[in-house]
Amino acid sequence: MIEEAPLKETPGGLTPEGEGWFVVNVGDTAWMTHHAFGSGCVFENRQGAAFPELGINISTIAPGQPLCLYHRESAQEDFLMLAGEGVLLVEGEERPLKAWDFVHCPAGTDHVIVATGTGPAIVLAVGARREPDEIVYPKSELAAKYGASAAEETPSPEEAYAPFAPRPEPKRPDYWADLPWSGTQT
Repeated sequence: MIEEAPLKETPGGLTPEGEGWFVVNVGDTAWMTHHAFGSGCVFENRQGAAFPELGINISTIAPGQPLCLYHRESAQEDFLMLAGEGVLLVEGEERPLKAWDFVHCPAGTDHVIVATGTGPAIVLAVGARREPDEIVYPKSELAAKYGASAAEETPSPEEAYAPFAPRPEPKRPDYWADLPWSGTQT
């Protein structure tokens, strides 16, 4: 029988403290915020209860912010735009996104989402986990226009993200009250 994982309060919100099933509301789960790449909830505890088969999170990005750096992985990733507007940079092309647009990226697809519009974009991201997890951050003129390109092509996340220090902080975004799960919307 699989036991329920206890949830522990952290500076960013609730996080699981071990293996097992659990239920947590998006508004209560742990959040990380980065000055360049928006905020995201962290359903798993990467230090003690990582999800071995599937990565899943919800991110909010302010207009002009990329979700991450332009990259390709050795595993499938999929995205559902829950709210707001954005642009998908994919294989050197731009595609506009609006709420309820679904994006499928097979393994090896260069991609990133950038928020556009007047308010935060909310994106559900789901990705398969594969060992070894191979990732490449290509240098891209298109992605550079959006602040989403690595300075030079690299397989190293540390190298690609070095210019964007400091690392994300365990906290909620400044516009938390404007998000649907905050409990403060009217």
